[in-house]
Amino acid sequence: MTALLSTDLPLPNRRQGKVRDLYDVTLDSGEEALLIVATDRTSAFDVVMANGLPGKGVVLTQISAFWFQHFAGVMNNHLISTDVDDVPGLSGEQRALLRGRIMLGRKAEVVPIECIARGYLAGSGWADYSRTGAVCGIDLPQGLRNGDRLDEPLFTPSTKAASGHDENISFEEGVRIVGEEVMSALRQKTLALYSDARAYAANKGILLADTKFEFGLYEGELLLIDEIFTPDSSRFWPAEQWRPGEEQPSFDKQIVRNYLETLVASGSWDKTPPGPQLPEAIVEQTMARYVDAFERLTGSSLSQQ
Repeated sequence: MTALLSTDLPLPNRRQGKVRDLYDVTLDSGEEALLIVATDRTSAFDVVMANGLPGKGVVLTQISAFWFQHFAGVMNNHLISTDVDDVPGLSGEQRALLRGRIMLGRKAEVVPIECIARGYLAGSGWADYSRTGAVCGIDLPQGLRNGDRLDEPLFTPSTKAASGHDENISFEEGVRIVGEEVMSALRQKTLALYSDARAYAANKGILLADTKFEFGLYEGELLLIDEIFTPDSSRFWPAEQWRPGEEQPSFDKQIVRNYLETLVASGSWDKTPPGPQLPEAIVEQTMARYVDAFERLTGSSLSQQ
């Protein structure tokens, strides 16, 4: 399979993120919608790599669609359809290229707070705790190890700085940005969704260490938007290999990040664009992890729907 790295569709207002291409769409019903195309681009350290992970966009889309359905009775989301045949104005060749990797979503006003739930001590949270005994200003008991489970998940919001990097903020700072009512709802929804998904994933042999959400406002209602509980937005660990006190193997891009750190250590890359070419072995190992996560979580095989 060849990686899909970019799209150029005959639709208005194309814009591009690290992974997704976005377009405006007017559906046959007359509703204005957002077309979200999950490409196979992959990024690490805020840099897009020269080559992608073939099929990654399909995995991300179908995992999100699974979770949106799982939580349909708990919280509404932006998803209208994942069927590329519902996108007007495309050729048969374009539909074939996009099948399995698109979401048509409602045009919501994005809430400018990234909502992070942490249920295990890992990543930047572990680094913060090692320095300060706290995670994002939240004091934790002494003596915790890297990878330890937290009895009560933490809500650690962040926002985007001008450079595009995430900046941790306090709950009070979030209130100043979006108001107390919205911020309280974000915290409640984030922790409730995470706790539910953590329990569900554990029954599938996966530890959901942490995750991040994006929310939007649509006709006054708070909606889940973008992606949820994917290997790009979450830290998944195989439960059978969990060893607190050390770095955990994961279902995400950790294989890519570990490889890139070897390039940094050797002086052949400095974490600035352009991103390097990933070796085929790294691509294959990473995609195997993504597919394994999908199949464990959903109990089904990956397909291009």
